[in-house]
Amino acid sequence: MSAATETGTETARPAATPVVRDAAAAARRPRPRVGKILLGVLGIVLSLVWAFPVYWMLLSAVTPAARLKASTPSFLPTHFTLANFTSVLTGSGFGGALRMSLMITGVTIVLVLAFAFLAALAISRWRFRGRTSFVLAVLFIQMLPAEGLFIAQYKMLSTVGESTPVLGLNSVLGISILYTAMLVPFTIWMLRGFVAGIPAELEEAAMVDGLSRTKAFLRITFPLLAPGLVASGVYAFLQAWNEFTTALVILPAESRQTLPIWLRSFLSASANRGIDWGEVMAASTLIAVPVIVFFLFVQGRMTSGLVAGAVKG
Repeated sequence: MSAATETGTETARPAATPVVRDAAAAARRPRPRVGKILLGVLGIVLSLVWAFPVYWMLLSAVTPAARLKASTPSFLPTHFTLANFTSVLTGSGFGGALRMSLMITGVTIVLVLAFAFLAALAISRWRFRGRTSFVLAVLFIQMLPAEGLFIAQYKMLSTVGESTPVLGLNSVLGISILYTAMLVPFTIWMLRGFVAGIPAELEEAAMVDGLSRTKAFLRITFPLLAPGLVASGVYAFLQAWNEFTTALVILPAESRQTLPIWLRSFLSASANRGIDWGEVMAASTLIAVPVIVFFLFVQGRMTSGLVAGAVKG
């Protein structure tokens, strides 16, 4: 009788309510560790430290010169003005330097992607005599310091320019060839991972369906390589756009300056009358604008290309 009573009692025990179950589940959940919270706070602090110089550049660009020289700094745009940008844009040299940088960067991107893509395709898909030596040569060239080549580059373009001015000093094509030689080795290694990550069987299957090798490559393989080409193009763009030392040596003429050299000349000229940091920061902002616009156009494919290269390389 007692056993039956106990059994009945156990059977009649009410089930736990949903509120009780949720509370028990919440109690069992692992609480965030203090270490993770500290790492998150540290990451936020480092991000603010990294972003502050950019913010200060933008703030100084829209602040009058008198306010910038005040003893008490202002961290908010309380005295907004566009006079600094107007002074830079209407001044001498910026338009010509912008055109020069755009032409050099455009030619460099085309040449780098063309040569690096063909080289990456060759060393990834074919086995040929001298392949290992070629790969080692690419690595060796990548390790050469650019500063050690300035004299040879200057003499080479100076000599070539005597008979072919379009390839000499102060020429767009001449310095673009130097930039191409400087950027191709690393770009080959970037693209090699993308090419090796696409199975050759895809082209073979397309050729079985009746396509020629060229059409199979253009219709099947080439679209899959687009993210890698975009990521490599962004790398070439940033390097060619911001390069300073080679351009300083190869482009001695004042009318053939790129934007980084023009900014240095602009800063030197303003130093003679007292540096106007508002104008300097406005000029720096204008140089950064094309990079931001270019990145906004390609950020989607660039992200997927970098991730794909990291997985497939």
